[in-house]
Amino acid sequence: MTLQQIFYALTIAEIGSMNKAAEKLFISQPTLTSAIKELEAETGITIFHRNNRGVTLTNDGNDFLMHARQVYAQYEILKEKFGPNGNIKKKFSVSCQHYSFAIKAFVDTVKKYDTATYELAIKETRTLDIIQEVGQSRSEVGILYLSEYNRKYITKLLDQKQLEFHPLVSCDAYVYMWKEHPLAKQKSIRLEQLQDYPYLSFEQGNSDAFYLAEEILSENEYERIIKLSDRSTALNLMIGLNGYMLCSGIICEELNGSDFVVIPYEADEDNPNSVMEIGYIVKKYAVLSSIGKDYIDALHTYFDKEKSE
Repeated sequence: MTLQQIFYALTIAEIGSMNKAAEKLFISQPTLTSAIKELEAETGITIFHRNNRGVTLTNDGNDFLMHARQVYAQYEILKEKFGPNGNIKKKFSVSCQHYSFAIKAFVDTVKKYDTATYELAIKETRTLDIIQEVGQSRSEVGILYLSEYNRKYITKLLDQKQLEFHPLVSCDAYVYMWKEHPLAKQKSIRLEQLQDYPYLSFEQGNSDAFYLAEEILSENEYERIIKLSDRSTALNLMIGLNGYMLCSGIICEELNGSDFVVIPYEADEDNPNSVMEIGYIVKKYAVLSSIGKDYIDALHTYFDKEKSE
């Protein structure tokens, strides 16, 4: 049973004539007759009574077409939304840790597209949520980082969701703070120098939060910790409380402004440095959409520019 056969049957029932239905459908009458006979053979019922004056529906045929109309109506809705001239909006979504460069790449990508024809989203969220969003196809791309400390744990989560990690850039740890912070003029900063100031960390809401932390060196001991959930709050606390974060050192001044600085983290025997390998995750064997490819290209372009500067 095909949608074409159903459409033929509906057209015949509407017109009441095989000849006129064939004319309307731009097919020959033998072709139409053959299609209806195949449909009747498959369903095991007689749909039409045929006589010299045309065709009429049998009781079985009437019952069949009552259901067939519903099926074909749903097909018409699908065709209207998803067909070549469909009016459904295409979707593109990114889930990421709190990285300004991820927002910058999103902005540069979206500028190339007609936003009226897309349903777009970028979500700065928890690490576990990023993995779940991409794993459940609610986001096409996710942005996070791996380190020596979290790699085994995060990789296991990615494997469970059939996701793969693609590296973009590797960088050492930096201290991120307000430009008027008492330590802002230092050439490098040791952990012991920071103990009098609040360490700001994005809340992960999980018992394994050390492995899910956005901040590099999350395994260190910090005397003062403030948990938060968004970047604007972090910036406010840097100003209001002389708080600080540990990050990649890659800050988009265009979006974050020039009131904040990054200073190299200076390792010591008890508090070694670590490398952040920032990258994107996608579903294994996935074929990226055109806007997804452009977003990844925008990320590469951003990091290539950073390296050259």
